[in-house]
Amino acid sequence: MATARVTFPSVDAYIEASPAEVQPLLRKIRSVIRKAAPDAEEAISYQMPAFRQHGILLYFAAFKNHIGLYPPIRGDARLEKAVAPYAGEKGNLRFPLDQPIPFELIERITRFRARQDAAIAAAKRKRRGMASTRT
Repeated sequence: MATARVTFPSVDAYIEASPAEVQPLLRKIRSVIRKAAPDAEEAISYQMPAFRQHGILLYFAAFKNHIGLYPPIRGDARLEKAVAPYAGEKGNLRFPLDQPIPFELIERITRFRARQDAAIAAAKRKRRGMASTRT
């Protein structure tokens, strides 16, 4: 027998469906991301809260023992070193619920991902512009 899959129409709905003790942490993470990437739009993707500009900046999700932050951080050695204690087996970050959540680190990650996202979008525009001048 198939089980019904829970779907969330909004980030608010996701947070409200999470355990009560985790909701304040999720709201704070959301606030930190909004502040660090004010042009990003909220979305639900893969049934997780997400923020996107040109592409997805970050996903975050509550689990039984941790809060996950995705995707893996690559491209900044100092930031990679800072996130290393939280890296899961695939490089995604896991912030244990029995430890303080590193909100300042989440802010740094968000700013970094926003810069990466903008650079990727600019490179794509440049490639498209070059392609149109060749035809």
